[in-house]
Amino acid sequence: MIAKTLGLALAAALLPAAPPPPTGLHECATATTRCDGSIEVPLNWESPSSERISVAFTFIPAKNADGTVAANRGGPQPALPEIPTIQQVLGPVLDRKNLLVMDPRGMGKSSPLLCPGADPFKPATIAACARNVGPRGAYFTADQASHDLDAVRRALGLGKMSYFGNSYGTLYAQAYAARYPDSLDAVFLDSSMVIGGDGYVDRRFDARLDYLDLVCGRSKACDALPGEASGTWTRLVDRLRKRPDPEVTLHQALTLREPAEAVLGRENVAAAHAYLNGDPAPLRRLARLTPNAIPPFDPPWLAGHVAFRCGDGSFPFDRLASAAERQAQAERHYERERPMAPFRPTDVFATDAIAAQEWCVNWPTPRHSPPLPRGKALPSLPILVVAGDFDVERPAEVARSLRVFPNATVIRIPFGIHAQSFLPSPMGECIRGMLRTFLTTKRVVDRKCTGENYRAVGAFPRELRDVAPHPAGELSPSRRRILAAAFATAADATARRNPHAFYYFGRPSEPGLRGGQVTFGQDITLDEVRFVRDLKVSGRVALTPDGHANATLTAETGGRTHEVTLSWTAFSTRQSVSGTFDGTPFE
Repeated sequence: MIAKTLGLALAAALLPAAPPPPTGLHECATATTRCDGSIEVPLNWESPSSERISVAFTFIPAKNADGTVAANRGGPQPALPEIPTIQQVLGPVLDRKNLLVMDPRGMGKSSPLLCPGADPFKPATIAACARNVGPRGAYFTADQASHDLDAVRRALGLGKMSYFGNSYGTLYAQAYAARYPDSLDAVFLDSSMVIGGDGYVDRRFDARLDYLDLVCGRSKACDALPGEASGTWTRLVDRLRKRPDPEVTLHQALTLREPAEAVLGRENVAAAHAYLNGDPAPLRRLARLTPNAIPPFDPPWLAGHVAFRCGDGSFPFDRLASAAERQAQAERHYERERPMAPFRPTDVFATDAIAAQEWCVNWPTPRHSPPLPRGKALPSLPILVVAGDFDVERPAEVARSLRVFPNATVIRIPFGIHAQSFLPSPMGECIRGMLRTFLTTKRVVDRKCTGENYRAVGAFPRELRDVAPHPAGELSPSRRRILAAAFATAADATARRNPHAFYYFGRPSEPGLRGGQVTFGQDITLDEVRFVRDLKVSGRVALTPDGHANATLTAETGGRTHEVTLSWTAFSTRQSVSGTFDGTPFE
């Protein structure tokens, strides 16, 4: 125990000393309205005489402020353009707290690193960019950015701050908390980065088919399908590899397995099962939502983005190895471990797949720069973390990573996704409530936020005879079957207006599964939509803001037309429907 204590003390003593305070306050320190400014800082904080770079910030003072919130939405990317969105998320918190946002060094207005034409999916351009940036690139990392932020804080004459970090912003927050614990009074993290035992971001590529098992296991209909949902998807990938389908590529299959999008989560397993059993229509319909290739990623701040990712991360290769050695190590890792199984890098990238998957193969990382210094006792300041089931990192992984902070509370958000506090949905509003309460009072209030507002379907019937009759005892068996199919048609269309169905935001229309057209406007209009082949459904579905659906429809089959009204709660894990069928009420 004594040896361990001495070891921790020695490791802490070896850390660079806190930089000296700025000489004099910045003019923004006395501002009463928004103030955009910048300060000069060392390129290398461990060598104060090194090259000077400029770091830009925006300070928005509050009247009668009782504190300050520093915020970063993530990326890594320029932060200042995100200020309006951050203000919306923080809302009434900013009535009494100042807001401080800083562009991370190397991006935006903070001495940007520029490499025109660089694209991480074209590895040769990243190698050229690294040569162009040169040794300076090793200092555009979270450990250096943490010193920048505290220099800004001191230049503004601020006391303790709170920190709101989302995505990569959670890494900045953790790096800052480790180095300046006395400058913080609370930290709220959304979609937290996971830091490994070596102090670097743990970057692993994983197909995460267990997400499918989670969603399917919550649905009786989906869970009744044979085998595990993850196994169904593995069989689908094997089928597509053996029998390529131009309408559902392997690249699209990688996207389609993601349940963070509500329509995909609701339908992908049943669609895969249908595809494997000779009915490709449901899966091909989903595939039309998704791109067939990765679009170029070449923002003007790309070099800074790559510098942070590579300097802050750990990878399946030696950080000090040459590019050729890294490439060989990464290739052996992917061949031996198959972390993306059942997918392969070549399913996503046509050429130089390993380097396109592992951007940092061609970006040197000569400097030891862990965002969390190893061996340093971390502060016990209040930290509240929200982690979604379908985020990049699983809630359990986030919780294990944050254990190094003694007073961190991790709250799992069922069916939650990435950047949850920014979502324009009931789940987003709920999480914003927790965020605002915490930053205002430092109290952890679990509001039981959830994104679980649907159940996965179990099948896509092809004909009326395949539809289980609705249990409306007032109707004959044949009419109950028609009623069930009409409701399935309306529910299928309405599911595309789920507040978490982001592939459908702004989408004006979509063909029906087996014919007809669905149009999305103030109401949802069905024009001879065929969810099953032998039933045409037309009419309108009106949705209230709280998700209550009312449909007035006609259902035509066998030369007869039936009048149907339906009323149900659309976005719920429990669905019950009432209405009328040819004037006969049913419950």
